[in-house]
Amino acid sequence: MRLSVLPLLIAGLALASCSSNSGSERVAANVSSKETTGSVSQPMAPVPAANVGAPLAQGQASASRQTLAWAEPVSAPSAFSRQTTVGMPLPSDRPITTLMPEQPEMDSAPARGRMQIYSRRFRDAKPINFGRVSPKDYAVHGVDVSRWQGEIDWVKLRTQGANFAYIKATDGGDHLDPMFKTNWRRAKEAGLKRGAYHFFYWCRTAGEQADWFIRNVPRDPDALPPVIDVEWNGESRCKQRLARKRVLEKMQVFMDKLERHYGQRPIIYTAPDFYEDNLTGEFLNYPFWLRAVAQHPSKVYPGRKWVFWQYSGSGLSHGVDGKIDLNVFHGGVEQWHNWISPRTAMAQN
Repeated sequence: MRLSVLPLLIAGLALASCSSNSGSERVAANVSSKETTGSVSQPMAPVPAANVGAPLAQGQASASRQTLAWAEPVSAPSAFSRQTTVGMPLPSDRPITTLMPEQPEMDSAPARGRMQIYSRRFRDAKPINFGRVSPKDYAVHGVDVSRWQGEIDWVKLRTQGANFAYIKATDGGDHLDPMFKTNWRRAKEAGLKRGAYHFFYWCRTAGEQADWFIRNVPRDPDALPPVIDVEWNGESRCKQRLARKRVLEKMQVFMDKLERHYGQRPIIYTAPDFYEDNLTGEFLNYPFWLRAVAQHPSKVYPGRKWVFWQYSGSGLSHGVDGKIDLNVFHGGVEQWHNWISPRTAMAQN
């Protein structure tokens, strides 16, 4: 995910959004990967002015922290979400190969009650040869977006193959993406499965960041699990790099709070250099969303199971001006339906 930053003429505003640069994967202990930060220039599409909610004061009552900044009030978490640690079933480590035709057609007869699956029609400004297993070998494609995509035609994007979307919601403890409210509503109206992600700041406490996310992201039983975006990013106003032990502690605090509130285990999104420094062999019971824009994730993250793979930050699609991040789900259509159905049922209990 790219950290979206307005030009330096506007001091003090640093935003995070998903992206990656094509090129070779780099893992360096002290240098940010070239793909860690995507484009930081202004996008082609107009960017709306931020409408940032007021930051939460430390010590504020937890009840008020859970009030959404823009949505209708939500009911208290269920007994299940308060008391149960929700495990996320991981798709099979071996993909089901579903080669797409040159002009793919959508699933013509979805099972009763199931979402329609559209085949990919995306293009890529910087196509990569991934070798034996490429993104086209996966049946369920999706996107991740933020304010940098501007106004999105979600219905058109859906028919181009966006079956799911992760939408930038928050970063740090006081910033709300100004397009989150609109994108959250319109993506669902267009029939996509959608979830929200948070760009984690290492100079803010994990608890206040979790409270800020909870305040701004509705607890929708139909939504995908929340995502914590963890990476080293030199464009962030929080440039410090903590020790591995401290990184893991902060992540755990944040993820525990989100799991208690939403009743779903969060997904961890990360990049190669951050993974090498902090996450190798860690959080084995958590689902991962991995960025790998030059090689298959099995090459970049040996032995790590994953649910989503972000394979491009230079995607092109009808319905979006400029570039967009492209992703795949690790499995086939049936696995996708099986994966999302139990979670929906769990969140409603």
